[in-house]
Amino acid sequence: MAQEVFPGRYTADPARDSVTVFLIGMRANRWWKIRAVAKVASAMPPMLRHLASDPGSGMLGFEQWLGRTTVLLSYWESPEHLRKFAADREAPHLEPWRRFMKEMAGRGDVGVWHETYQVPAGGIEAVYSGMPLFGLAKATSHVPIGPGTNTAKQRMGRAAMRNGKASDRAAAGA
Repeated sequence: MAQEVFPGRYTADPARDSVTVFLIGMRANRWWKIRAVAKVASAMPPMLRHLASDPGSGMLGFEQWLGRTTVLLSYWESPEHLRKFAADREAPHLEPWRRFMKEMAGRGDVGVWHETYQVPAGGIEAVYSGMPLFGLAKATSHVPIGPGTNTAKQRMGRAAMRNGKASDRAAAGA
């Protein structure tokens, strides 16, 4: 499936105070135990379909890479949205997680991992050159780079400027 490539330089504009970045994945430690690997891997597609079908879930978007170590990068409105999904008895997460912990944790055949980051908008800098929609720009807003966003420093300070914090710093003599 061909994706439209956007010539030129673009950035992401999350248009919010912060973004929660969630990385999760699995590693086939014993790749020859294909049934165990497939069992763990098969839990993620239903979760992604569930989240994509529910705009109120708080997941803004995701990217995914498959290999011996699989990585899913997702963007969320808040850590609360992420925790709510993880704990929701009606969502397709708790049951597979409990099954993994009961049947596979500690065996070493398949490893799972995750990392969560709460990133203030003023700490976000993104650039995409000659790329299709991708990452944070795909999950939020894909905007051309122009005056005020030409450099990494400008893009990183953009949220503070939008919130009036730059004028507060200037008034304080910072």
